[in-house]
Amino acid sequence: MNALRNSVQLIGNLGQDPEIVNLESGSKLAKFSIATTDSYRNAKGEKVEDTQWHNVVAWGKTAEIVENYLAKGKQVAVEGKLIHRSYETKEGEKRYITEIKCNELLMLGK
Repeated sequence: MNALRNSVQLIGNLGQDPEIVNLESGSKLAKFSIATTDSYRNAKGEKVEDTQWHNVVAWGKTAEIVENYLAKGKQVAVEGKLIHRSYETKEGEKRYITEIKCNELLMLGK
């Protein structure tokens, strides 16, 4: 059961082209967001679609794959874990971010 702790699996479409960061160490970081859409019927019987956006980060070889093969609109399956972090803006406001640290990536579609 330990394998289930903090495990995320999503299939979605990229909302924009990935952002690639080349670090001083020579490693790469890829940042991108994917959209997942769920639909349901409300009390009036109308179909409602709910789209959620998920921030994803990938490192190293996975980031290189993202850089070379992914673009806005592409469908991907992502497996990873949730990461929560915070930072302070230039104005002194504290901001919180939840991201998925991608461990595995599967390109879907054409």
